[in-house]
Amino acid sequence: MQIMAEAAFAGLPAEFRSQLSDVVLEVEDFATPEQLESVDLDDRWQLSGLYQGEPLPDRSIWESGRMPPRIWLFREPLIAEWRATGVRMEDLVRHVVVHEAGHHFGFSDEDMHRLEDQAD
Repeated sequence: MQIMAEAAFAGLPAEFRSQLSDVVLEVEDFATPEQLESVDLDDRWQLSGLYQGEPLPDRSIWESGRMPPRIWLFREPLIAEWRATGVRMEDLVRHVVVHEAGHHFGFSDEDMHRLEDQAD
């Protein structure tokens, strides 16, 4: 899954990739209880990805010493979604990477759903 996530990252347009250079991709089986709580979830099967960090629009040049932003992919929920939907795993991973990268640029979930609906 890490290789699929890195491929999805590498497939983003160069102008976006250049602004994601400090983002770390992480893959774990499940989100931690703290990660679930941060998005108001309590079922570890419902979270397949997460952005943790300061979105670009909220950053200040006066702040330093922060941990790098991270995009987390959670393997077990992604596998469950793949089994339930039959969507190719590469497509699921790409969708989650793009969605979480959107948070890095300051988009909300609602913004991204609206953009996805317009693209359909």
